[in-house]
Amino acid sequence: MSCCGGDFVLDKANAGIAYTDEEAEKSAIERGVRPRPQEIKEEIDERGAFVRQPNRFNTPFGEEASQLKAEAGKYRLFWAKGCHWSNRAAIVRELLGLEEAISINLVAATGETNKYGWGFPDEENHEDPVLKIKFLSEVYKNADSEYTGRCTVPALVDITAGKVVNNDYHRLTNYFETAFKPFQDKNAPDLYPVELRKEIDDFNDWLFPNINNAHYRMAFCQSLEAYEEAFEDFYNAMDKLEERLSKNRFLFGDYVTDSDIRFFVTLARWDTHYYRNLGPLKKRVVDYENIWAYARDLYEIPAFKNNTYFRDFAKDKGGNKKLFSSFNGRFADKIDYEAFWSTPQNRKELSKTPDEKFLRA
Repeated sequence: MSCCGGDFVLDKANAGIAYTDEEAEKSAIERGVRPRPQEIKEEIDERGAFVRQPNRFNTPFGEEASQLKAEAGKYRLFWAKGCHWSNRAAIVRELLGLEEAISINLVAATGETNKYGWGFPDEENHEDPVLKIKFLSEVYKNADSEYTGRCTVPALVDITAGKVVNNDYHRLTNYFETAFKPFQDKNAPDLYPVELRKEIDDFNDWLFPNINNAHYRMAFCQSLEAYEEAFEDFYNAMDKLEERLSKNRFLFGDYVTDSDIRFFVTLARWDTHYYRNLGPLKKRVVDYENIWAYARDLYEIPAFKNNTYFRDFAKDKGGNKKLFSSFNGRFADKIDYEAFWSTPQNRKELSKTPDEKFLRA
C-alpha cells in the first residue's frame, strides 16, 4: 500500500469487503467528492523533484483562544496501515494510553484504483460507523470547501463538527505528548522530555527530508538528478545514524523518545515495501548492524508491534504477472515477519537502565 494516498491497486482478494470502482464512483458523485490529486502531476517542481504538499490544517493545541483544546472523546484519529506519517500517531496514542480519549479508525483505498482517495472499504456499507462518511475527503470538505489538495492521514477530526481540525503529521504526536497529558495513562512514558525538546525538534527537522521523506523524494521524482540527490541524502543519513546508534541504545540515550518512533516507521517499511519503488539500493536496513538491532529492540514494545502491519504493506498490489512478479508477490506469504523482527539483539548493553526503555514523568 503506497503511503498516504499514493497510487496503487487495491488487492480485493485480501480486502474484507469487495469494493469496485463503480461503487466508489457512485458514492463519490452522490456526496460531491472530487477525484484525488496525483502527486506526480501536482507536486513536482521544475527540476523534476517531488515537493510534498504542505499540511493545510495545522492549528496547534494549546490554551490560547485561537488554538485547539484537548478534550477526551472529542476527536477521532484516522490513519492507514501503510502510511508511516499516520503510523506514528497510532503508536504514540497506544504508548500513552490515549485509547479512551481519542477514538480511531483505519482508512484504505476506495475501489480498485483508489480514484477518490482514502475511505472505508472494510466497513459495513463502506462507511465510518461514527461519522457516517464514506470518504476521508468529506471531513476535509466540511472544514474547507475550497480545499483542493490531497486528503491525507493522519487526520484528527472533531466528531461533533464532522471536520478535520489537524492533519499536521510534523506536530500531531507532540500534541498527544503534551496537550493530551491529562488524559494519558498514569504510567505513560515521557516521549518528549522538556529538557530535550529543542534537540528533539531539531533532530526531527533533519530526519524528515533525509529519512522519512527520502523514499517519496525517490519514488515520485521525475528526474535522475532529483533521484540521485534524495538517494545520497538517505544513505548519508543512515550512515550517521548507524554511528550514533553504536553508542546509544536509542537516538537520545537510554529511553525511547518521539524521534525513535519517527525513525522506526520508515525502517519498518524499507525492506518490506519501499524498495519496490526504487532502483538499485546501496544497502538494506538489515545490512546495518546497529540500526537493524535497534529496530528490533523497538519492535519488542507492544505499541510498536500492534500498529505495524508487515503483511498488509508487503502485499503485491498488481502489475504484470504474466512474466514477472515482485519479490513480495512471490514470497510475502512465506515470510514469518514476527519471527524475523523478533530475532534477539543485545541493545540492553548500551543502557544504564537495561530493563526499562522509557523515561517516566
